Amino acid sequence: MGLILFFSSCEEETIKKPPTAQIFLSIDDKQVAFTALTTDADSWNWDFGDGQTSNEKAPVHIYENGGTYTIKLVATGSAGSAEATAEVSLALSVMEMLTGGNSSPNGKTWRISSGHSPVDAIALADQDFTTIQEVPAGALALFLGLGEEYEDTFTFKADGSYIHDNINGGSFAGLVFALVNQLDIVNITDASQGFGFCSAAYTPEAGASFTLTENKDHTVSVVSQADGSTTADITYKDVMTLSFSGTEFIGLMDFTREVIVQEITPDKMRLVMFMSATQGAELTKPSLAVIFTFEVVR
Repeated sequence: MGLILFFSSCEEETIKKPPTAQIFLSIDDKQVAFTALTTDADSWNWDFGDGQTSNEKAPVHIYENGGTYTIKLVATGSAGSAEATAEVSLALSVMEMLTGGNSSPNGKTWRISSGHSPVDAIALADQDFTTIQEVPAGALALFLGLGEEYEDTFTFKADGSYIHDNINGGSFAGLVFALVNQLDIVNITDASQGFGFCSAAYTPEAGASFTLTENKDHTVSVVSQADGSTTADITYKDVMTLSFSGTEFIGLMDFTREVIVQEITPDKMRLVMFMSATQGAELTKPSLAVIFTFEVVR
């Protein structure tokens, strides 16, 4: 009796996988070297965000103008395609960091950062901005009870226009300023009152504008927080400032609306805002400086 064995013969079927894609880039001024980090792809299509494209796997592209650009990569293989995006900011001027430049027709929108920074503080309005109270993360909500002010937004456009949106109808304000101007108090707590803050009713100005001055000697007439009567003109040399049309402001509504820009990057900026916090004859002059970090709204 014989045993017959039957064997079926077939080629092992290759499983085709869809591609994956990531973007690696290296920046040198306005020149950017891109690399497509892909699997299972055999063609690549780049859109550099300035109207230029490439089909190379690792192209080098030189941008004519500084600005912020969104790069898109589409990697294609036999089992489909994958996309990846990245953003680059190149040789930005201060105005471009503030507004997004001409590549951002809707401008760039900022808000007070709830994370703050290690140098955020309530300080004396003196030459050195002497800290009297550090401002930890979430301070407006945690110990002032004014957490809604983290939601207010401030949009700067390259054409100089400015859009202020106080989401809840109230704006972060100095309490003395609100009382003197008989503004409706939207929110105030015992803690915020102790620091001289409140949320006051304000209607943002339509058609507002801003002015960025990158270097100036900025003189502010201040009053002593200690006695509310001793005044002095303090000049902050070689500083950058933001000023606004009409009744507009950024961050804090008070008598003094021009603010000092201590630092700015494409994602964050730190501002010095002046606040009147005395009730003497010189009550309209600032005695305190509120130093807050602002972040870009994503």
